[in-house]
Amino acid sequence: MSLHDRVMPAPDPSSDASPQDLPHAAQVDQALPHALDDPEQWPAFGTQQDGVWVSQLVVDGMHCAACAHTVAQALERLPSVQAQVSAAAQRVQITWDPRLTRPSQWQGVLSPLGYGLRPAFDASLRAQRKRESRRMLWRLLVACLAMMQVMMYAWPEYVAAEDLSAESRHLLRWASWVITLPVMLFSAGPFFSAAWRDIRHRHISMDLPVALGMAITFTVSTLATFNPQGVLGSEVYFDSLTMFVFFLLGGRWLELRLRDRTAGALDALLNRVPQQVWRRCEDLSFERVAVRQLQVGDVLRVHSGEAFAADGLLLQGSTWVDEAILTGESRPLAREPGQGVLAGSHNLGSSVLVCVTQLGADTRYAGIVALMAQAASSKPQLAQLVDRIAKPFLVGVLLAAALAALWWWPSSPGHALMVAAAVLIVTCPCALSLATPVSALTAAGQLARHGVLVNKLSALETLAEVDTVVFDKTGTLSQDHLVIQGIETRAGTTPQQALALAAALAQHALHPVSRALVHAAQAQGLLLPESAQVHEQSGAGLAGLVGTPSQALRLGHAAWCGVPARDALLGQVHLSDAQGWVATFAWGEALREDAKDTVAALAQAGVAVHILSGDQPEAVARLAAQLGITHAQGGCSPQDKLQAVQQLQAAGRRVAMVGDGVNDGPVLAAAHVAIALGQGAVLAQARAPADLVIMGELGGVARALQLARQTRRVVRQNLFWALAYNLACVPLALMGYLPAWLAGLGMAASSLGVVLNAARLNGSRAAAKGV
Repeated sequence: MSLHDRVMPAPDPSSDASPQDLPHAAQVDQALPHALDDPEQWPAFGTQQDGVWVSQLVVDGMHCAACAHTVAQALERLPSVQAQVSAAAQRVQITWDPRLTRPSQWQGVLSPLGYGLRPAFDASLRAQRKRESRRMLWRLLVACLAMMQVMMYAWPEYVAAEDLSAESRHLLRWASWVITLPVMLFSAGPFFSAAWRDIRHRHISMDLPVALGMAITFTVSTLATFNPQGVLGSEVYFDSLTMFVFFLLGGRWLELRLRDRTAGALDALLNRVPQQVWRRCEDLSFERVAVRQLQVGDVLRVHSGEAFAADGLLLQGSTWVDEAILTGESRPLAREPGQGVLAGSHNLGSSVLVCVTQLGADTRYAGIVALMAQAASSKPQLAQLVDRIAKPFLVGVLLAAALAALWWWPSSPGHALMVAAAVLIVTCPCALSLATPVSALTAAGQLARHGVLVNKLSALETLAEVDTVVFDKTGTLSQDHLVIQGIETRAGTTPQQALALAAALAQHALHPVSRALVHAAQAQGLLLPESAQVHEQSGAGLAGLVGTPSQALRLGHAAWCGVPARDALLGQVHLSDAQGWVATFAWGEALREDAKDTVAALAQAGVAVHILSGDQPEAVARLAAQLGITHAQGGCSPQDKLQAVQQLQAAGRRVAMVGDGVNDGPVLAAAHVAIALGQGAVLAQARAPADLVIMGELGGVARALQLARQTRRVVRQNLFWALAYNLACVPLALMGYLPAWLAGLGMAASSLGVVLNAARLNGSRAAAKGV
């Protein structure tokens, strides 16, 4: 083991250290693209499925739907590569075959286009976002100061033009030109860099028309300053230019902050596991090692406030853990020695020792990360449509600006160019490209904080249209054990006395009803009387001597106990003695705690609820009656379930199926929306056909449905606003009634309005309550 691994302190993800300053354990070396070709590095930013790798990366320099289309096209020119790119999340999911391509080739095709790639699980992402926000703020402040100064110099021409001498007017314009230079060279620098990149590589993005608009405005104003008698006239627009840049940067800075808030939910999950941990050595001392060096059986020391790096068993110390983002349980949970802890959960109490039982892809945390990363790089159907039309739309913008300039040129060349600039600026489809993906990502982040993982963002669109929810029974609505739900006794015998006598017999059997009786007695702290000569009659019940003095008792079916059978919704078991009937115990499946509330919330939302189960029809009917569900079918094979869902779909119903994700695979795949409970193979493999995974309470189903409907409303509002803005402003710009500064304000306000509207989903009552 190297000295580096033994003494290197853990990196602070919130620090401002540059990527080069972070230790190798915290990130893949970005200065050496070929380091990504090392197979040992691949698990750090992807997973292997059937010999093919699925890698998650962050794309630097991508700002719009046209950029995302360019990145996807460039990557998919490589052999075996399939790319899913999300401009809103600035992420890409790359599916690739290591026999045909290597990660360094991805950067090789994107670097000439001006884009960079970094592993999505890089610990430096948070610091990188902070630096980016800080640089944007500096550019905004420079534009703000310049705008105020230029407006001060322009004001005399607005209010006292006739009183200004030619020399004073010329001096004020020279001063405005000088002050505008930092805005063009520094504040607007990224727009010109991106536009130049597009021109060099014959691509187009939303920065190109904006940069052209700025360049035209500055050129017209500069020529008017130096040559007022020239063909472009003597009008200057430095105030409009600086105001436009300020509005545009202000909108982008606020948009960046809001999008970072959404990305923070994802990064909080992706970077939840520490990069380095304290491992116990053979001499009982502790050394600082990278997580990738751990092995099953290692003993780790985890301090208060730190996250657990692997699944394990608590060896020493008692503590409280926060598993909210992993299980949906919002309350801290107590953990004692011998109990398990999950990778990604946080230690809220004292320092503890943990023995590693599962690492890497075998942990529950790894399955959750795979699902969340898939969601971040996926796109809703409306967003995919916007991506396809983004480039043709931008080409249309350039043509419209050129035609407007040609139309106005004969009357006034200077005015013609300013009309073209206004058209270029006002028609930039930023708001349209953000309308759907930002809303969907915000909703997915909010659901993740409440224990619902969205595997495909497009599923939110479909879920909003669902009018029928079909539940599996066992493991979904019910738990995997029976409970005693009622006790009826003869006169002179209390329920506690009857339960103690029945449990004394039941403790000798393994039948689920027997275990339920014993558990009920233990839960009430009852002391069981002695029992002897207990024997079991298969299919009937138990008989034996109980108590002191002993009495002969029977426990089981009505015929076995010699009592008349009773009609009841719940199952029944009877207790009798020599005198006859003693007690009847009503038993049933243990419902999930929130099953009734979930069904009620769905019914309140106008959703029909069905049960399809492979269990006995009588058991299914009893559980359906408890929950108030009228559509229930038992004895279903997987094929029966599939046919039932297909019949609902043929009747025009939009169906969501809720199951365990294992034996419900066929029907989950057939449903419009597949919802799986986050247990077992679903997360271990991260390849179930589920669109959503419920990590915590069953109420997540109702919560997801309600938030999906609210997201649909927000998306429609965003699209309406974006389209109305363009339809209203484009004719004004073409007619010359919209100055460049007002066009810039409109464009910035439209984009910011879309993001702010989507941010309302973070405070949604649906997300908080699920009703």
